[in-house]
Amino acid sequence: MRKIIETAGQLPDILISWITPNVRQFRASKLPVVWLLALLVGALVALAAIAFRTAIGLIQWPWLRTTTELTIQAATQQPWWIVMLAPAIAGLLVGWILHKYHPYQRAGGVADVIEARAYGGRGLPFKAGLWSALVTVISLGGGASAGREGPVVHLGATVGTAVCGFFQLPDSARRILLACAVASGVSASFNAPIAGVLFAHEVVLAHYAVSAFVPIVLASVMGTLLSRLWFGNVAAFEIPQYEITSYLEIPAFALLGLTCAAVAIIFQFALIGSDWTARNITMPLWLRPVIGGLAVGAIGVFYPEILGVGYEATDLALKHELTINTMLTLLVVKTAATAITLASRFGGGIFSPSLYLGAMTGGAFGLIAASVFPEMASSHGLYAILGMGAVAAAVLGAPFSTTVIVFELTGGYALSIALLLAVSIATGLTQAVHGKSYFHWQLGMRGCFVNEGAHQFLSETVKVRDFMDPPPENEEEQVFNPGEDGPYLHDTDTLESALKSFDSCGKATLPVVRRGDATKVIGLARHVRGLRYFNAALIKATKEEHH
Repeated sequence: MRKIIETAGQLPDILISWITPNVRQFRASKLPVVWLLALLVGALVALAAIAFRTAIGLIQWPWLRTTTELTIQAATQQPWWIVMLAPAIAGLLVGWILHKYHPYQRAGGVADVIEARAYGGRGLPFKAGLWSALVTVISLGGGASAGREGPVVHLGATVGTAVCGFFQLPDSARRILLACAVASGVSASFNAPIAGVLFAHEVVLAHYAVSAFVPIVLASVMGTLLSRLWFGNVAAFEIPQYEITSYLEIPAFALLGLTCAAVAIIFQFALIGSDWTARNITMPLWLRPVIGGLAVGAIGVFYPEILGVGYEATDLALKHELTINTMLTLLVVKTAATAITLASRFGGGIFSPSLYLGAMTGGAFGLIAASVFPEMASSHGLYAILGMGAVAAAVLGAPFSTTVIVFELTGGYALSIALLLAVSIATGLTQAVHGKSYFHWQLGMRGCFVNEGAHQFLSETVKVRDFMDPPPENEEEQVFNPGEDGPYLHDTDTLESALKSFDSCGKATLPVVRRGDATKVIGLARHVRGLRYFNAALIKATKEEHH
């Protein structure tokens, strides 16, 4: 009894010693502030997404006479020259804005958000974000064939970064709030709160840290709530309740995944190839979207289904209201129109086009399957849903969040087995060919290889100036002769190149000079210090991902 009483008396001290370090870490990471800011960021991003979507409708009204996304019939009722010239006129405005006002001369997207996360939640200037949003509104309102979800993510991340600028927050907190903005943007765009949470973790943060989960959920819920209050609680696509006819269709679902992989691979090659072609054609920046707009408009005259975000055509495929010839044709022309749109510097994303192409692929595949096995095959509308998820997951490199997005968009949870099978096969085969998602290809073109892991990214982004020691105090030792004094480093060299220099010369210390002026030593780089700095940064990144 005495021991029990003594133990009971020690219990408060034990609890305090147990809880205190956790509370201290909780406060040091500014998580209480992050939770509150997550609600604020979620609300602001949702309002920005609502304004963004409304603005597209307003730009669309003068030539289509509708502000909704039901544009096919509206386009067919217009004279052919209006349909052809509208994207070109929008392109003229886009080209003028990019040339005169946009600092990067291109609209931003999801890749920019991923890059900002890699650099500690920084690198999304507010002014450039607003110009990107305006460019995309004009582009999509004018009929350019692209998606609005990626630009909404970029706009939301820009807003989130601006909010972070008013507070002294560690990089880990800034990255979390960046992901909060992304979650709210996705949720507000798709009315899909779970998918918003997963997309922020899977694509932007690239990890599933528990510390990030709560604020991201708060922001996602806030985004969904405000979006539903404005647009109503309706799914993006209203479709019948489809069911799998027989589990003997599993081989057909696997074959659909293979087919979707081929479509995703070709689509990504089309985007890459058109971008490469555009970069190698010399012309004024303002003229590029004008010519691209004329090309998209010319396609839209014959196939108005490709204009804008394309939700109406996707919906028709899901409701099995399109013929196989129409779906196969739209599969080709939508690929071409989207590739032209993005290569021409119009603003827009690839999320909606990927869903579009997947729905056409799945719908056409379902009709073929039904003709071969009429008594066994499920509705081709079901196959359209599966194709929509498989192509989008493969192109975006986001199988988890895309699968959930399809569930939340369509309500088709009964299709989980078939959808997971098609998504996994399509994603795996696309990765086998391309090795990375379209977003990471865009980042690779800028020399940012975040998909290769924290160690590779750090070795390429850490500079010698980050870990070098001050120069010698003796002025004579600060004078350097490159031809006689042996190897040296520049302060802008990467850690990777510095380690190679240390290894090749065998020295433990090397002088550091400025690029363009190698006559004065501005610091001393030590091999051990560089390795220690790299290890500390790597441990910090690993702790953040697992906390």
